[in-house]
Amino acid sequence: MKRRPIPRGLRTRLVIAFLLVSAISALTTAALTYQQARTAILDRAQDGAVHDLRDQVGSLAPDLPARPTTADLRALTLQLDRAGGARNWHTAAALRGGPPVAATTGATAVPAALRRAAATADGAVVQRFHRDGDPRLAVALPVATADRPARPSGLVVYASFSLAPQQRDVSSLVAAARAGVVPVVLVSLVPALLAARRVLRPVRQLRSATEKMAAGALDTRIAVTGDDELADLGRTFNTMAATLQADATALRRMEAGARRFAADVSHEMRTPLAAMTAVTGVLDEDAASGRLDPETAEALTLVADETRHLARMVEDLMEISRFDAGAAVLHLDEIDVGELAGKTLALRHWQDRVEVSVPDGLRARLDPRRIDVVLANLLGNALRHGGSSVPVRLRARADEDALVLTVTDGGPGIPEELLPHVFDRFTKGDAARSRSEGSGLGLAIAAENARLHGGTLTAANAPGGGTVFTLTLPWNPA
Repeated sequence: MKRRPIPRGLRTRLVIAFLLVSAISALTTAALTYQQARTAILDRAQDGAVHDLRDQVGSLAPDLPARPTTADLRALTLQLDRAGGARNWHTAAALRGGPPVAATTGATAVPAALRRAAATADGAVVQRFHRDGDPRLAVALPVATADRPARPSGLVVYASFSLAPQQRDVSSLVAAARAGVVPVVLVSLVPALLAARRVLRPVRQLRSATEKMAAGALDTRIAVTGDDELADLGRTFNTMAATLQADATALRRMEAGARRFAADVSHEMRTPLAAMTAVTGVLDEDAASGRLDPETAEALTLVADETRHLARMVEDLMEISRFDAGAAVLHLDEIDVGELAGKTLALRHWQDRVEVSVPDGLRARLDPRRIDVVLANLLGNALRHGGSSVPVRLRARADEDALVLTVTDGGPGIPEELLPHVFDRFTKGDAARSRSEGSGLGLAIAAENARLHGGTLTAANAPGGGTVFTLTLPWNPA
């Protein structure tokens, strides 16, 4: 059976904390009340017993002879036992240094500690003790002489009675205190829920506003009321949101301006570059014919190369601008993957430089022009920087729901610090490499084309050396 997780939210913790405080307060109050009531009950029983015993002794002691006998003491205790009333005490009397004498033999057991304390005391002495599990109270009352009240007569009267009724009262208090804690805790649950709701309401509003901002609604604000810490947090959130909105608006305006500038410049350069490319083609033929002197031919070749590089860069800039503007669209067609790979290699005369392994009859719905751009960028990058010891390989396979194409080379690989940024714009593997070898946009355009198909393009270093680019595209077999 799967165990349900214990709630750990702030609401639960607030309610639990509130209930704990209520329970601790109720228990503390009950404990203090119990202690005070217990002390009051026992003190009242003790004071009442001493008062009653003193009254009874005061009325009976004057009738005793100056030197009372054991019979006199037994008669005194019998009268005192009869006067005990509801306390049902048992008394004993003893002359100084003599044993206690009771009306009934063994009826009163006087604790030895009480006898020692009474031998030197001028007033009543009390002691609580237990006998056979029964709580009891013993009182020792020295009796003064009739003619000289301040002088002890040597006679001490002892009384002992059960505190069971008082113990039952104390037990009733304990039970009442225990029974009262549960209702207090249950009743406190209602204000705890209300307090938690009131405290968490601004927190929930703040969370909802944060989620909206994370979704792009930077104009989100929350209503702030009060002057507590949560209100300060709400005002701080609103200030942060306003700053983020202003910064994001400025950044979008700057980014849109930069994209528009790049698109406009690329578009304006495209026409003159087309004418320049046509002219450089003628110049290339003249340079190759040998009719020009070597220095002029070299200069014309350099101009032609730079013109073609500039034309490629302009085309790349226009392509990336279309992605940024969201104007790039797919023109899907049912194509043979092997034929597409062969055409990509043949168009660039790479047939003898790349090993191709594509299953026969592997077909997919793709945009052939955009996949050609992806493969051309990956293969061209591998041929330029992959070394010559291991040939560049293009592999394709079909999984259950994906078409996977990999391009591997045997070069030194991509530096680890550069690997996370290899698809960023204007990123080059070697900062010292000549600018004529690439625009720095090829892999970025390839990644954008992969995303446009709903796929991914990743780069990694092979364990044995070299780089592996993996293009994964959605694929649904017919």
